[in-house]
Amino acid sequence: MKLYLILASIFFMQLSFAQEVSDSNTPKVWSLEDCISYALENNITVKDATLNKSIAEVDYSKAKSSRLPNLFGSASQNFSSGNTIDPITSDYVTDQIHSTNVGINSSMTLFKGNQLNNEIKQNKILLEQSIFLEEVEKNNIVLNILEVYLQTLYSKENIAIAENNLLASETEEERAKARLDAGTIALSDYTEAQSQTATNKYNVIAAKNDYQQYIIQLKQLLELSPMDDMQVESIDENMDLINLEMDKATVYSKALGILPEIQASNLNIAANEKELDIAKGAFLPTLSLTGSVGSGFTSVNDNTFSDQFDINFNQKLGLSLSIPIFNRNQTKAAVKTAELNIEKAEIQKQSTEKEVYKKVETAYQNALSAQEQVIASEASKIAAEQSYKLAQKKYELGALSTTDLVISQNTFTNAQQNYLQAKYLNILYHQLLQFYQGNDIKL
Repeated sequence: MKLYLILASIFFMQLSFAQEVSDSNTPKVWSLEDCISYALENNITVKDATLNKSIAEVDYSKAKSSRLPNLFGSASQNFSSGNTIDPITSDYVTDQIHSTNVGINSSMTLFKGNQLNNEIKQNKILLEQSIFLEEVEKNNIVLNILEVYLQTLYSKENIAIAENNLLASETEEERAKARLDAGTIALSDYTEAQSQTATNKYNVIAAKNDYQQYIIQLKQLLELSPMDDMQVESIDENMDLINLEMDKATVYSKALGILPEIQASNLNIAANEKELDIAKGAFLPTLSLTGSVGSGFTSVNDNTFSDQFDINFNQKLGLSLSIPIFNRNQTKAAVKTAELNIEKAEIQKQSTEKEVYKKVETAYQNALSAQEQVIASEASKIAAEQSYKLAQKKYELGALSTTDLVISQNTFTNAQQNYLQAKYLNILYHQLLQFYQGNDIKL
């Protein structure tokens, strides 16, 4: 009895281990939402945009700190010999002198043509712009994943079509061989069936390769290791078609109000306007407050080191005014450059708006076209399938040549692929229009 219990325990342990190994080797099935969420956390392009935002935060903090006074400490030890001036007492002596100087210096800009305030405002604008630019990169990743994900699903379904065609052609080849052996068909009919089987085998291989290529693209967007296995989750076959009454002008208007690239373009203009204010500030004088405290020791004085530090302790406070008179037209050039950059920023905004309109217009027209293609290709697929089934029956009865059967099969295959392509294009452009209206992308 003990032996049976031991053997049973070993059996169940092995079964449990085999199950764990099987589970660990099962590729993870990724939904579109999983891919998007993971990519937004791990994609290096998004991470780079996030780092740019962090740099903008540092620059903004640095600009605000420019209003504060600076503070420097100094210390020096000197030795001189011969005719010299004592650095502490300023007396003219002929001797060897050891001297020590220590001090603290500070300065603060009181007025600089309002440049400091404008630099702070400009860096705040650039920080806000970096936030929108980060959103632009995130949106680009989302749209790239959407496109590649749907292409992956398309290629996955295309594999099933190719495999079904191969199975049918292998069956037809067997029938053709039997009919050839029976002497009811010519050798050319049998070789035609063989050729179709070989072609369909090639199509299966090509379809699987296309699927793997899209999986690679998807893994790269998600920053997954090449060694990671992944599968994509299929979508609902009964998704609704696009609303034909959708107003593209409304979609475009919403897109202009929500897309981060538009907001970033507006902030780019504002940042360049602040750059113009900064450049003009160089025409105005600069007023600074300076101050210092210090003391020192000299060897030519008979007092002790500590006594001399008390005696020589000094404090200074002063104002410094710098008035620009002529700087070789550098300020004028900076002002002109800033004005031109404002014009460039306005042109860039117009270009961005045109690009958004082009994307919305293209998505809208392609959406309408894809919906009509879905309806037409579905009808074509149904008709081609019925025609192919009828051709198969005729071929079984010997009333149809192998060539005609192959033509019928290829027609049905093309109809299936056209429907599949139209279906996924319909989904793609529907999701794009949802995105441009500020709605979430989900399947």
